[in-house]
Amino acid sequence: MIDQPADPVDRAFLGVERSVTGQRWVSRLDQAGLNRALAMSQHHGMPELIARVLAGRGVAVDDAEAFLDPTLRSLMPDPYALTDCEKLAKRIARAIERNEHVAIFGDYDVDGASSAALLHRFLHNFGIDATIYIPDRVFEGYGPNPAAINQLIDDGAQLIVTVDCGSTSHEALAAAAVRNIDVVVIDHHQVTHELPVCHALVNPNREDDLSGQGHLCAAGVVFLVLVAVQRLLRERRDPRVAGFDLLSLLDLVALATVCDVVPLKGLNRAYVVKGLVAARHMQNPGLAALFAKAGIGGPVTPYHLGFLVGPRINAGGRISDAALGSRLLTIDDPGKAAEIAARLDELNRERQAMEAAMLAEAEAEALAEYGNGEGAAVIVTARDKWHPGIVGLIAARLKERFNRPAFAIAFDASGKGTGSGRSINGFDMGRMVRAAVEAGLLVKGGGHAMAAGLTVERPNLGKVRAFFEDTARDTVGNLTASRTLKIDGALGASAATFDLADQLEAAGPYGSGHSQPIFALPAHRIRDSRFVGTSHLRVTLEGMDGTRLEAMAFRVADTDLGKFLQSARGDLVHVAGTISADTWQGTRRMQLRILDAAKAQ
Repeated sequence: MIDQPADPVDRAFLGVERSVTGQRWVSRLDQAGLNRALAMSQHHGMPELIARVLAGRGVAVDDAEAFLDPTLRSLMPDPYALTDCEKLAKRIARAIERNEHVAIFGDYDVDGASSAALLHRFLHNFGIDATIYIPDRVFEGYGPNPAAINQLIDDGAQLIVTVDCGSTSHEALAAAAVRNIDVVVIDHHQVTHELPVCHALVNPNREDDLSGQGHLCAAGVVFLVLVAVQRLLRERRDPRVAGFDLLSLLDLVALATVCDVVPLKGLNRAYVVKGLVAARHMQNPGLAALFAKAGIGGPVTPYHLGFLVGPRINAGGRISDAALGSRLLTIDDPGKAAEIAARLDELNRERQAMEAAMLAEAEAEALAEYGNGEGAAVIVTARDKWHPGIVGLIAARLKERFNRPAFAIAFDASGKGTGSGRSINGFDMGRMVRAAVEAGLLVKGGGHAMAAGLTVERPNLGKVRAFFEDTARDTVGNLTASRTLKIDGALGASAATFDLADQLEAAGPYGSGHSQPIFALPAHRIRDSRFVGTSHLRVTLEGMDGTRLEAMAFRVADTDLGKFLQSARGDLVHVAGTISADTWQGTRRMQLRILDAAKAQ
């Protein structure tokens, strides 16, 4: 590792004041951080590089050892610390003891599918063949609706459990109350002080919950509830508890935790670390079938879950049968699992084609409306005949392209628009959308800081754009005025070894709240650059000692970064990116994912 001198905080890393993507490179660690990393390395005897990575992510010296080995025993709270958890667990335990017909109402994304499958597999062990209901994204929208609830009751449901939804479903849950059917809610979304009528509602983000577990995804909350249910059944001497390994279901919790992009801190880290171990045992036939279809040959990683498995599960809910994902995750027949996995893979390819066409239209509209985006606080694009299941992906791409909060809205023939938004760090998009609802500009809407959904009538679109612009102008302007890329250190190509990759993996998993380390490769020569696929660029870098490193820049066609990397063949450049060891067709290889670049002075 190449040490950069302990420069003043305001000095640009490698002197890069403005990179190809318009960012100023800065060291993640100031002098105090470097001192903390040194103390961590000396106190725990860990490699200095790992100490720098941990120190750069706020890990205290005394917590470093435990951070590298997160355990459920040390990080899991008593489930009863969650408001209503004891009451909810007792109701599920009663349903098991009485062999009641249980219906599980889930959401159509990965977290919803995983949560429903997690609960279904648990109940199945105790002889309950629960029904899973996933609403259609287009025709029913998010969360329980009265018609679906009544249908479940007509079909014999004696207990309805909503997972990853239900906290704001007042009308639907009231319909169940009228028919004297208990509903229990397990959720994690932000909720107001006014809760729906139900038997019990467990949501660490409800205002009267003091558990401190608001960072969990829905599947993480479901797992805590199941720990409580299992404990109750053990106390009641149910013999079926002895033969059931609840930890074997952590693969589903890890999948949901990664794909829902919740902060990888506290219990979430243990969920992912232990869940990856479970996933590598391939005990879930549905997941194993998806791993095979996605061509995952090496050990399962968070990248595989988030970028290869998750999109395939989501594809069903986006453009076809929303229940395909949960069905796959509950199935035990490998042959049937392979059939569903193949169908999801096919749907994912269809989704990719639709996304490409929609993105081209959205970018064209954004460029026409906002130019390069620098004068806009929020990008809002809208079209007729867009697929409402894909607008979230379009919003994410627009956010990446323009570095602004962005929305994509699909209008139907009646003039109702279904939209989704993605935000940048530091701007609470969910709060802005809820304010627009309160102002009467949106039919409905909600979300969290980084993502939101909305429904808008066409005549109000202009007013919504103006409201978003007025609300976000000052905050977004300050956030985007000085874009920076935080660099963890400088490396030569020869230092990008498997040992380095293994050490970095030990400091993971990486994701929201625990960002992947970014390294700068100073003054490396671009020996080759060529496009692969439709928009990715493969680059060969050469260090001063002649060592070469393969690199990839994803989705850079027609971007400043892509154009620079192609035009700079033979030149010396500074490159910034993430290091990993990938396995392809049984062969392990080092690779740099390029995030940014600059001319070498």
